[in-house]
Amino acid sequence: MQLKIPPEDGETKLQAHVRRWLNKYGENYDEGWRGALSDLREGGCKSGIINELAYYRDTVRFYKRHRLEIDALLANTIKDVGVQSASELFGDKWDSDDPLGNDTLNQNLMAWFGFEETANQIAAEYN
Repeated sequence: MQLKIPPEDGETKLQAHVRRWLNKYGENYDEGWRGALSDLREGGCKSGIINELAYYRDTVRFYKRHRLEIDALLANTIKDVGVQSASELFGDKWDSDDPLGNDTLNQNLMAWFGFEETANQIAAEYN
């Protein structure tokens, strides 16, 4: 069983960031990064498992830092799922008064989405 996920050629900054978190948090588990992923999947970012994404100021900063990657991830997810918009994808979690995701609540949601979805995509390569 592979306890750490190695860096990939051409990985994005978001992918590198999430991979490093999975590896670091996975040090606390016999199964390595898989244990970290299991905890993340169980409670999501909203559980506070990722210290750097616990407060709005931090999630907004994270989203702004990785905005292009997260926006592309969202566009692909919307297409893959077959919905028309972020509000349709996220339901009542999405602040419909902010359709472009320029305000704190939607940027927080996007940061969490970007982190969780990236973690799932990285894991899919190793399962």
